[in-house]
Amino acid sequence: MNSPLLATKTARFAESVIRGMSIEAARHQAVNLAQGMPDFPAPREIKEAACQAIQSDINQYAITWGARALREAIAEHAGWHLHLPIDPETEITVTCGSTEAMLVVLMSLINPGDEVILTEPFYENYWPDCVIAGAEPRFVPMRPPHWRLDLDELAAAFTNRTKAIILCNPNNPTGTVLNAQELQTVASLCQRWDVVAITDEIYEHIVYDGRIHRCLAALDGMKERSVVIGGMSKTYSVTGWRIGTILAPAPLTKAFRQMHDFVSIGAAAPLQEAGAVAYRLPRSYYDRLAADYQARRDRLCDALERIGFGLTRPEGAYYVMADFDAFAPGESDTHFARRLVRDYGVATVPGSSFFLNHRELGRSMVRFCFCKRDETLDAAIERLERLRALV
Repeated sequence: MNSPLLATKTARFAESVIRGMSIEAARHQAVNLAQGMPDFPAPREIKEAACQAIQSDINQYAITWGARALREAIAEHAGWHLHLPIDPETEITVTCGSTEAMLVVLMSLINPGDEVILTEPFYENYWPDCVIAGAEPRFVPMRPPHWRLDLDELAAAFTNRTKAIILCNPNNPTGTVLNAQELQTVASLCQRWDVVAITDEIYEHIVYDGRIHRCLAALDGMKERSVVIGGMSKTYSVTGWRIGTILAPAPLTKAFRQMHDFVSIGAAAPLQEAGAVAYRLPRSYYDRLAADYQARRDRLCDALERIGFGLTRPEGAYYVMADFDAFAPGESDTHFARRLVRDYGVATVPGSSFFLNHRELGRSMVRFCFCKRDETLDAAIERLERLRALV
């Protein structure tokens, strides 16, 4: 056969670096601070609700775009938390995780040659999603040590071919939380250039030091051109349940639901029933969640700084990008991360894997996650203490 068996786009990206480091962690019996999977239990109430749903024989397909009870709970949550009025009948799509949500949105919006703006570093799925959808990405770097948007560089990235911008807020991997000025600038640019804003807000409740989460879609003139992606994974510590959400105006939602139907049909029915309970947990739950994560952040960051890593404390999410140059000047991040998991028993993610056009910004960094029990973090810290001898 003269033609290749595989589509050429499959050669443009490799297997997940994050999931690959989890495999390395298991191989070397390392503490896994690479993949963002909590190692503590989900809330009792939602586990009981899932069990009850299974015992009640909720085993068949839910409505393709999401069970009614779940959509109504999501709309209530969006109203008080995001200050975003949402019609559960026409403006919500429930997907198989936020990963499917992002792909569904891009495949529904993008025509070949459309440009999508990505900030770097970015969560590793965004760029492959653009490739799959046929988009041409344009990259705007967020630079260490403070990882803030350069608003002039951002404005320069918009062109007549720009169809969408993807923002992760709070950000994975940097922990940056976009402030009011940054969000207003994005809103103004989207309105000026007639661009759709896609915000990944999966870490919406995990913000620190008294900050509040602001939803871009809630700004004046933005709801009709905004898509908000979220889900249960991070807020309720159920990354394996794969319940994602898309909030969008009705005309876009109609297209998203059609695409979602042909991609996955629907998310797990009994877990959607549990989701209706989760989204109605008391507001004190979310306050406690943020406080607990801030304590974990400080536990790990205090230790990393004491050991000799350079870092800026994250404002949200549950990751920290840490500079290892004090231990291994000139060593590549990939080599250092593999040596760390093999020789020190701690798994991280190489910093450059979150970049494409500006990999040099991550070459001396690794990403740690801290969605772990205190004893897990302490075990990792104890192993990392051996690096102090290299400083």
